[in-house]
Amino acid sequence: MKIFLLWHVRHAPFVDGSPTRHRDESGELDWDEEEGDDLKILGAYSTERKAEERIARARLLPGFRDEPDCFLIDQYTVDADRWTDGFVTVAASE
Repeated sequence: MKIFLLWHVRHAPFVDGSPTRHRDESGELDWDEEEGDDLKILGAYSTERKAEERIARARLLPGFRDEPDCFLIDQYTVDADRWTDGFVTVAASE
């Protein structure tokens, strides 16, 4: 069984006033939480169409309508492991 997670990215403006980058060179949604971009999940849907319908509704709401092209639908298989290798923590440099 597949589910479709719907995400939205609110991009933080650059302090120097340079233009905000919403997508990379290939057109994929781009974000950097360390730079202040805010990634939020709007819901999990049983079909891609239902996720797309939610995008249409969200684009009418404050905040979301300011970045109407910053939605991402991510497909997952239920009960399937995704992150299987563990992770390490790297201390931030001063």
